[in-house]
Amino acid sequence: MNKKYEFTGETTEVNGIELKRIRAIRDFGEIDKGDLGGWIQKEENLSHSGNAWVYYNAKVYGNAIILDNARICNKAEVFDSATVCGNVKAFDEARIYGNAKVFGNAIVFGDAEIYGNAEIYGNAKVCYNAKVAKPKHTILFTSVGSRNDTLTAFKTKTGFSIKVGCFFGNLEQFLEKVKKTHGDNKYAKEYEAIAEVIKIRFSEED
Repeated sequence: MNKKYEFTGETTEVNGIELKRIRAIRDFGEIDKGDLGGWIQKEENLSHSGNAWVYYNAKVYGNAIILDNARICNKAEVFDSATVCGNVKAFDEARIYGNAKVFGNAIVFGDAEIYGNAEIYGNAKVCYNAKVAKPKHTILFTSVGSRNDTLTAFKTKTGFSIKVGCFFGNLEQFLEKVKKTHGDNKYAKEYEAIAEVIKIRFSEED
């Protein structure tokens, strides 16, 4: 195997686990030979194939695996038995753990928590105070509205939120924005129908 990184010898500790800083030993993707990376516990945490990378302050440990072109950035952490692959980007203070799987072109950011048996995929954007533990804690709609955008609704610490385009907020704010932007045209009707599905998904407790 043509390895793409080595350990620098610098270590840190998280939850009693020793992590090692990595450094690129060849060019790949947007990484240049010699670039310092973040912290992993062992080589099994980060694949040597593809362009996957753990950036400077990010941490990956336990039996977590980062594959393909996934990027773990800022202060994001991936641990336990979580898998992050595809073109996923996790950043800010996002945490992915348990048996969670994040793949496709998904983006996880803010202080979002993805854990348990949750699966995040496609073009989903899960952010800020998200708290997703099961597949049913998120729902994804693709090619919606006038811009053929992706709409993601997900469970949070206080209820659920919606992310689509530049919009992020609760259901009431979403419907208000739809009314203001689209009036009662076909896109408004489409978004209102989606809102009803979202309400059904999140109307029952676990």
